[in-house]
Amino acid sequence: MTGTPIATVLTDRDTDHLHTAIAIAARSRRHGNHPFGALLAGPSGEVLLEAENTVTTARDATGHAETNLVRLATAAHDAGFLRDCTLYTSTEPCAMCAGAIYWSNIGRVVYALGEDELLALTGADPENPTMSLPCRRVFAAGQRPLPVLGPVDLPEARTVHDGFWN
Repeated sequence: MTGTPIATVLTDRDTDHLHTAIAIAARSRRHGNHPFGALLAGPSGEVLLEAENTVTTARDATGHAETNLVRLATAAHDAGFLRDCTLYTSTEPCAMCAGAIYWSNIGRVVYALGEDELLALTGADPENPTMSLPCRRVFAAGQRPLPVLGPVDLPEARTVHDGFWN
């Protein structure tokens, strides 16, 4: 049982946090990494943590923005607290990131660009061998519900990828 009800409809605050996650993705790109960004919001909606993708600069295939955020979140907060938090991300979490999010006990996920839309942008680029496995399917295999909102149609979620792939 959680202390704060988990919203299952998109709010203006959700949209604002998605815009911030996309800005983090742009920052990640400027830093020489893939254009993905994520943030964690607390039970009251306050931004607690931000994370960029670091696959290239850290030479770590697991350095996706969401996985980096999960590492920070689980180091800083206990599982009970994380259950009342929301992870916002510029792009739908991949299967690896979805697993990490599930195991961290984060209570809700909101994303902008869908994995299928990402595949349409990246094509067969070896830098992003996109899997056709929606995060909802990964979460559904778990023993606890994990509400997901997305994709949320924000043009800048696509724009941040312009000219990056291929």
